[in-house]
Amino acid sequence: MVHNQADASRIQEMDSGEKRLNELGYKQELRREMTLFKTLAISFSTMTLFTGITPLYGSSLAYAGPASLVWGWVVVSFFTWFVGIAMAEICSSFPTTGSLYFWAAHLAGPKWGPLASWCCAWLESIGLIAGIGTQAYAGSQTLQSIILLCTGTNKDGGYLAPKWLFLCMYIGLTLIWAILNTFALEVIAFIDIISIWWQVIGGTVIVIMLPLVALTTQSASYVFTNFNVAPERTGISSKPYAVILSFLVSQYSLYGYDAAAHLTEETKGADKNGPIAILSSIGIISVFGWAYILALTFSIQDFSYLYDPTNETAGTFVPAQILYDAFHGRYNSSAGAIILLFIIWGSFFFGGLSITTSAARVVYALSRDKGIPFSSVWQKLHPKHKVPSNAVWLCAAISILLGLPILKVNVVFTAITSICTIGWVGGYAVPIFARMVMAEKNFKPGPFYLGKARRPICFVAFMWICYTCSVFLLPTYYPISWDTFNYAPVALSVGLGLIMLWWVLDARKWFTGPVRNIDTDNGKV
Repeated sequence: MVHNQADASRIQEMDSGEKRLNELGYKQELRREMTLFKTLAISFSTMTLFTGITPLYGSSLAYAGPASLVWGWVVVSFFTWFVGIAMAEICSSFPTTGSLYFWAAHLAGPKWGPLASWCCAWLESIGLIAGIGTQAYAGSQTLQSIILLCTGTNKDGGYLAPKWLFLCMYIGLTLIWAILNTFALEVIAFIDIISIWWQVIGGTVIVIMLPLVALTTQSASYVFTNFNVAPERTGISSKPYAVILSFLVSQYSLYGYDAAAHLTEETKGADKNGPIAILSSIGIISVFGWAYILALTFSIQDFSYLYDPTNETAGTFVPAQILYDAFHGRYNSSAGAIILLFIIWGSFFFGGLSITTSAARVVYALSRDKGIPFSSVWQKLHPKHKVPSNAVWLCAAISILLGLPILKVNVVFTAITSICTIGWVGGYAVPIFARMVMAEKNFKPGPFYLGKARRPICFVAFMWICYTCSVFLLPTYYPISWDTFNYAPVALSVGLGLIMLWWVLDARKWFTGPVRNIDTDNGKV
C-alpha cells in the first residue's frame, strides 16, 4: 500500500512530457532540465539567421535578379508554416528524442510502421549529418573571406586560403563542435542562449547598419520588381527554371525547426513547449531572414562587380563583397566589413554546434532501437554528462568524410547542401503523410491539436516537401560538365539504395521500429 502510494505520488509530480513518454513505452533516461527558452535557443540556432541565406545568396541572386529572391522568401515562408504546424501537432502527441522516425512508426500503424520508421530515420540521419558539413563549409568560406580582408584584399595581395587550408578549417570546426557536444547539455544550452542573442542583436545591427553605411542604395523598384535572368553567368535562359532555382536559398534556410523535437526528452513540459519552440523558431526566422535579404539587396553597389573574380573578395563570396563595398566606400576601410563577417561567422559556428547536437540525438535514438550497425556502441551515454558522446563522434567522423572531396571538386557545397536538404526535409514528409491518412480514432492528441484542419494542412505540407526535395535534384548550372554536375542525385541514389537493399534482404526481418523499454498497457499511442 505504501509502495502504491509512493508510485501514485511520483506519477502526480511527474512532468507532463515524462508522463507521455512513459505512456509511449520509454523510461526517462536523459536529464529533463531544458526550459522552453533553452529549447527555443537550440532550435533557433539550428535554423540560424545567416547560415542558410549567406552562402546561397549570391547564386540565387544571379539566377533571376533581386525580385525573385526577395519574394521567394515570402512564398517559401508561407508554405513552411504548413509544415511547421503539422509537425507541432505531432510533436505535442509524441514528445520523444527519436522524434520524426518515432512519429512515423506509430502514425503508420503496425503494418507499415517499421518501414516508415526505417525510411524516416535514415533520411533524417543523412540530412542532419550532411547539415554539419554545410555549416562547416559555409563557416570556412566566411573565415576565408575574413582572412583575405584582414591581410589586404584580392587586389592588394591578401591571403586567399587554398583548398588544403580550407579543408583544415572545415575539419577544425567539426572537431570543435564534437568536443563541445561531449559536455553536459547545459553547456550547449548556455552556448545556444548566447547564440540567440548573438543572432538577434547581430542581425539587427547588420540589417540596420548596412543600408545606412552604403554610399548609395538600390531603389525599391529594383529590389521588389527587377527580374533579370543571366544566361551568360548561369547558363540558364528559361525564366521559370531560373525562378525555381532562385528559391533554393529560401528552401535551404527555412528548416531545422525540428531540433526542438529532438530535445523533448530533455525539455520540461515538452508536450507543450516542443510545439511552441517549433513555431516560434519559424516566426523569428521568417521575419529576420527577410529583413537580412532586404538589407543585402538594397546595399548592392554594382551587381555585375559582385561576381568579378578580380574584385576584392576574388568573386568567391557575394555577401562579403557587399559588406566590403559598403564600408570601404564610406570609410575607405574594410574593418567594418570584417566585424560584420565575424558576426556572420559566429552564426555558422553556433548553427553547426546545434546541428551536431540534433544529429547525435537522432543517431542515439536509432541506435537505442537497434537500427544502426554496432548499435550497442552508439547508444552509450557519457557516464558523467549523460549525453550520447559516441554518437556525437560518429556524426563528426562522417561529416569530415563528406568534406574530403573539397581538395579536388568545386561543387562540394552544392552536393552537401542538396543531400542535407533532401534528407532532412524528406524526413519530415513520412510522419506528415502518415498523419494525413491515418484513422483519427488511433491518434491521441496532445495539448496542440489541429482537429479537422489536420488533413488539409498535412496535404499542403506534404506536397510542398515533395516539391522542395525535387528541385534540389536539378542541375544548377549549364552546360553540364564535371565541374557543374549536381552530384546529389547520384550520392543519394547510392546511399538510399543500399539502405533499402539492407531493408529488403535483412532489416525487415528484425527491425520493428522504436523499441519500448517500459511495459505499458496503453492501447492508444
